[in-house]
Amino acid sequence: MHYDIHAALKEYYGYDAFRPGQEEVINEILAGRPVLAVLPTGAGKSVCFQLPALLMDGLTIVVSPLISLMKDQAENLSRRNILAAFLNSSLNNNEYGKILYDTLQGKYKFLYVSPERLSNEKFRQFAQKANIKFVAVDEAHCVSQWGRSFREEYHAIPEFLKSLPSYPQVAAFTASATEEVRRDICYRLGIIDAKVFVTGFDRPNLKFMVKASVDKDRDAAKFIAAHKHDCGIIYCATRRKVEAVTEFVNGLGYKALRYHAGLGPYERKENQQKFLDGKCNIIVATNAFGMGIDKPDVRWVLHYNMPKDLESYYQEAGRAGRDGKASECLLLFDKEDLRINTYLIEHGDRDSSTIAHEKKLLEQMHGFVRSKTCLRKYMLNYFGEKAKDNCGNCSNCNMKKTSFFGSLLAGIERLFGE
Repeated sequence: MHYDIHAALKEYYGYDAFRPGQEEVINEILAGRPVLAVLPTGAGKSVCFQLPALLMDGLTIVVSPLISLMKDQAENLSRRNILAAFLNSSLNNNEYGKILYDTLQGKYKFLYVSPERLSNEKFRQFAQKANIKFVAVDEAHCVSQWGRSFREEYHAIPEFLKSLPSYPQVAAFTASATEEVRRDICYRLGIIDAKVFVTGFDRPNLKFMVKASVDKDRDAAKFIAAHKHDCGIIYCATRRKVEAVTEFVNGLGYKALRYHAGLGPYERKENQQKFLDGKCNIIVATNAFGMGIDKPDVRWVLHYNMPKDLESYYQEAGRAGRDGKASECLLLFDKEDLRINTYLIEHGDRDSSTIAHEKKLLEQMHGFVRSKTCLRKYMLNYFGEKAKDNCGNCSNCNMKKTSFFGSLLAGIERLFGE
C-alpha cells in the first residue's frame, strides 16, 4: 500500500519537511516491520509513531511511563483534531470505564497507557475486543536491565502483545541508549529482528563544561548570575541536597522551586507546571524531573552533583536548548560525589550483577569528569559514535584553545622583549 507521508505531515502537523531520521523510521513502520529508533531529544520522535498510526487502520496503544507525558501528548493530539485519550491512576472508575467504552466505539485513535496498565485484568479484557494494530513503546530504555531508568513493569509488554487476538506492529523509541542497551531492548520486547535507527547523539548547540569544585555554592552562584534572565534546571543527587540548594538559590534573590519524589503529587505537579509556564525560571530537582519535560527555552542546566552514569547526564543536560539555540551545561564535581553515588548503588534494591554493572557505568562517568580530552568526543564515543578530536564548544577544548593562544602571546612578548 502506498502512503503519502509528506502530505500527511503537512495536513496533521503543518510541516513541509521531515527532520533527520523521521522519514526512514516512518517508512519502516508503514512497511509492517518492527523498529527501534534512538533519536536525540528534540528530534521529534512522537511524530515517528503518531504519523504512521494516523495512516494505519485500528487503534494505537502508546506505552508511556509518566502521567504528565501521557496527558501532554494526548492533549497535543486533541489540539490537532486527532482524538486521543490516556489511562492512568488520576482517573476515577467512571472516567476509566467511559474511556474504554468510547475507545471500543471507535472514538479514539490513540490510547496512552502506563506499563502497569498492561497487566490489569480489566484492561486485558478490553484489549481482546479492541482493534489494536500498533503498539508504540516510548522511553524504551526503561525496559532494559542495563538502562539508566529500568522499570520492571515494562517486562509486561511482550506477554501483553502475545495475548492479543492478532500480533500488532511494534515500535520502540528512546533518546539515548548504548549498543548494549539497544540489544537488550530488542530482546526484552521480543523484536530481535527490529530495524535499529540511530540518528546521532550530538547536540552542537550545547556547550558542555566540567569543573572540579572546592566550593560548589560559589561556583553555582557565579554560573547562575551569568544566566540570571534565562530559564534553567539544577540537578542534585539527593532529596536533601535539592532542599539545601533550593534554599541557597532563593537566598541569592532568585525564585527557585524544588522537585523530588519525596514531595506530594500536588506540589510536584504545581511546581513543574509553574516552570513549564514560565512563572518560575529555576527548578532544583533530582533525576525524578526528566522524562517528558518538553520546555524548548531552557538555556542552561547545572549539575550540582555528578550523575551515576553518562546516559543520565546526557538526558538531563539535554533538557537545555531543545529549540536549537545555544545553551550551556555545567557539571560541578568533587570527591564526595563519587562516594555518594557508590553508596546509592550499593544500598539500592539490586542483585549483584546489576550492582557490578552500575559501578562500571559510574567509573565511565568518573572518567568523563576527569578527562582532559574533548568532552563531546568522550560522550559520543561512549554511545558508539565517532567524533572529531576538538569540538571547540566544551570546557576542555576551550581551555586548550586559551592555553595555545596564551602560550603564543607569551612567546611573542618574549621575542620582542615586552
